[in-house]
Amino acid sequence: MKLTVNGKTRTVTAHPMKRLLDVLREDCGLTGTKEGCGEGECGACTVLIDGVAVDSCIVPLAHAEGRKVITIEGATATRTGKALQDAFVVHGGAQCGICTPGMILAAARLKPGASEHDIKVALAGNLCRCTGYPAIFRSVKSALKRGRAR
Repeated sequence: MKLTVNGKTRTVTAHPMKRLLDVLREDCGLTGTKEGCGEGECGACTVLIDGVAVDSCIVPLAHAEGRKVITIEGATATRTGKALQDAFVVHGGAQCGICTPGMILAAARLKPGASEHDIKVALAGNLCRCTGYPAIFRSVKSALKRGRAR
């Protein structure tokens, strides 16, 4: 199956029903995407498929065929992703780190100046086991305030 991952076309030889999460980690060597629950409940495995945030633990490889997939490795190579990553470091948004890649990808589609409500809605499908939500919201708000995120 062919798909574009972080701007590079990849041909993956795997069962079409293999989880996209496993394909990214095992077949593509992109271990930044984390598995939290394996059931689509926590958002730790969030990636973008054609610009839409999805839980890669419940998406079969077949769903990604011919599509553009962005992982945390690809997102942080962009201005938006880098601004979010930097803000997570400065404002303590990254604690244990399991939720961080998913939080950054879920926030990547927000526009500069998004309200706290918009941020909370965008991140609603992502859980932080460390209960670090205030720092996460501050991090996203800071990145968006600087106008460096989309």
